[in-house]
Amino acid sequence: MAAPQEQNLKPSAYEQSTLGVSISYHPAFSWPEADIVLQSSDGTHYRLDSYTLRTTSGLFSTILSLPAPQGGHMSEPIATHEPDGVVEPLLRLMCGLYTPPWTSYDELESVVFLAEKWDAPGPLSSLRTALATPKWLAAHPLRLYALATHFGWRPEARLASTYTLPLSLFDPTHADALARLSAPALLALLHLHRVRRTALRALLDSPARFLAGNGDPFHCAACAVTPLDNRSWRALKARIGRELDGAPLGAELGVPVGGMCDWPEARACWAARCTKEGCGAANYDRVATLKQIRACVDALPVSVDLGAD
Repeated sequence: MAAPQEQNLKPSAYEQSTLGVSISYHPAFSWPEADIVLQSSDGTHYRLDSYTLRTTSGLFSTILSLPAPQGGHMSEPIATHEPDGVVEPLLRLMCGLYTPPWTSYDELESVVFLAEKWDAPGPLSSLRTALATPKWLAAHPLRLYALATHFGWRPEARLASTYTLPLSLFDPTHADALARLSAPALLALLHLHRVRRTALRALLDSPARFLAGNGDPFHCAACAVTPLDNRSWRALKARIGRELDGAPLGAELGVPVGGMCDWPEARACWAARCTKEGCGAANYDRVATLKQIRACVDALPVSVDLGAD
């Protein structure tokens, strides 16, 4: 009987390079029975079960379906070319491990794009939920809007667009964030900001809403004799328009205390009086005018129109 042939057990290049060297694994990913090792760009090794990678990542499902290398050697670690700060959180999501609260939007966004690169829909859905919180919406509305429109997350995109309303889109500080938007997403956002300005100007010019200021002519409500001098009202409308150019949200408009009430144009408007001797009635009802201005602002669209979900 012929002697059995010896198998080729010559160490691979990776095994030769690590002979006598103890490979350290991330403590949360060091299962001895796992059969796949990933390596971050920081040199950290992550030992995982191939079944987990196959079922949670389309990319690794493809990679691990390729023929195994010849020679009977243990496969070398798969380089991720990503730092630990991005790899570890995504692997925790893929393996169902505890994920610490997110403290950095930059890190969260990087993990989102790595989940897209790895085709990991499960973690991506968890990350989507983590993004749509008031903390990140208030701090990075334009970046979140760009991210949501990139992935086609329409509810999150509409919500993020609402949080952009306190911003002036033409401020140079927002140039980089706007440059990340696709043309349709940018046009939709510009349209929202513009339509709020034009619609409010139309409402402020409406005689049906502001008869005393826009009636042509409108006589003093007290003496019914003197046509009102509406220069102060026109000046207030112009100031409102300028404010909306800088911040389409209009948070200061129509509030009873502070906000626009502190403007010189508003004080002049409330101080305007009928010039008829013996009358001197106020040209405008301050409380009613403020309520109507607020009602006009509240009637404006608050989010982009991206069609049905």
